[in-house]
Amino acid sequence: MKHSNHSQLTTTLLALDSLSIYRGLLEDRVLSRLRDLLICLDHKSVKNRDGEFRRVINSYNDFYFELAKSGTISLTDYIVDKLIFDENPFSFKMQTLKINDSDTIFENSVSNDLRCLQIVSQLNPTMVKTEITELYKFKDTSFDAIIEGLPNWVLDGQSTSGLDHIKQLKKNFLTNRWDFCIDQLKDFHQSYGCGLFARYRAFVWERSDGHGYLKGIDSPDPITLDELIDYQNERSRVLENTLQFLKGFPANNVLLYGDRGTGKSSTVKAILTEYHTQGLRMLEVPKAYLADFPLIIRQLKDRTQKFVIFIDDLVFGDNEENYTSLKAVLEGGLESKTPNILIYATSNRRHLVKEYFNERAGLQSNNHDEEVHAGDTMQEKLSLADRFGLNIVFSSPDQKKYLAIVQGIAARRNLKIDQERLQKKALQWALSYNGRSARTAKQFVDWIEGHDHLKNQ
Repeated sequence: MKHSNHSQLTTTLLALDSLSIYRGLLEDRVLSRLRDLLICLDHKSVKNRDGEFRRVINSYNDFYFELAKSGTISLTDYIVDKLIFDENPFSFKMQTLKINDSDTIFENSVSNDLRCLQIVSQLNPTMVKTEITELYKFKDTSFDAIIEGLPNWVLDGQSTSGLDHIKQLKKNFLTNRWDFCIDQLKDFHQSYGCGLFARYRAFVWERSDGHGYLKGIDSPDPITLDELIDYQNERSRVLENTLQFLKGFPANNVLLYGDRGTGKSSTVKAILTEYHTQGLRMLEVPKAYLADFPLIIRQLKDRTQKFVIFIDDLVFGDNEENYTSLKAVLEGGLESKTPNILIYATSNRRHLVKEYFNERAGLQSNNHDEEVHAGDTMQEKLSLADRFGLNIVFSSPDQKKYLAIVQGIAARRNLKIDQERLQKKALQWALSYNGRSARTAKQFVDWIEGHDHLKNQ
């Protein structure tokens, strides 16, 4: 029994050491802790029994802690999830569609790694505890109780979360030999890419310690186009442009501007909900980080997905660096021109760059501190919006349109409210709060729905 346990643990350690294409997984916190544990148990002689025992117990619990912290206690689920989204030479090659049918040696390496990872996933906690007991035969039985009390992880895969195509791929791994799943894995990377871009459909650009990075959004805004009432003509132009983009036809950067609360941002978010299954991804970039555009472009180009960079509430003051960075991307410089990226921006202003009266005064000023060619500066600032191929205006609704939006939202929610009362209260709400807009209409319906539910309790 001892020999069998030790042999299987050694085989598991050897399987980890044998990874080649997926070797980056050895840097993963869970698998690196597991490897440390297996190395501890691989010692054939124990000199300092007490010290080594504590080291083994710590290694075991370090591994279990990292596994539990990941959100699962199934080692199989964890490893399947990691290999599906791993960025490695194989997944990069598949997602860029640079496929060589004769490259069987490369795929043999991938198959070998998948076999090795399946061996690791089948590691039994009872087997590990038995090996610890055999290695450290203490007279004090309390040590046996400590070993027995070590937590167990789950052997069988039980993953059911995620999008349908991800769940199906995981199911294939959980019900087959892993090296038999290589074709499904190839199809997955070709269709959805790898790494963060296969796992998430929405991202935000963040900065930490002076460095910018992509952060995946677990639960992006689920708003759908059906929830957006009216403004169909304006949205149809954005949808048409997006479809052109997704199908590989020429498409334009888009500026949605107009009055506040008219659904500009909601339109962009709903487009992601509608088209993410066709390879659309969306990255929101805060205005303060627009100077990072060159770095962002480098991370997104040469990916199989199509990216809409979303800039909400865009307006510039005197931040020349951010203005220049956006201008360079819109104009399509040598580095920024890439066919899988578009910019969709929203703004409450037609003129995106603030213009000052002293700039106009500079046109006829004798002040030596004023710019000589002030007119050129004005024209450059006023022309930024023109660099977007599509400018789409969202105007505040008149009373008739506002009430139609209110009625549309109420009907979609199946609210049983007298229409005369609904309209009267909606107009009162608009006067008391933010005026007539699609946002005000939604806020009003939220209020009256909650008010009537509370009243009828």
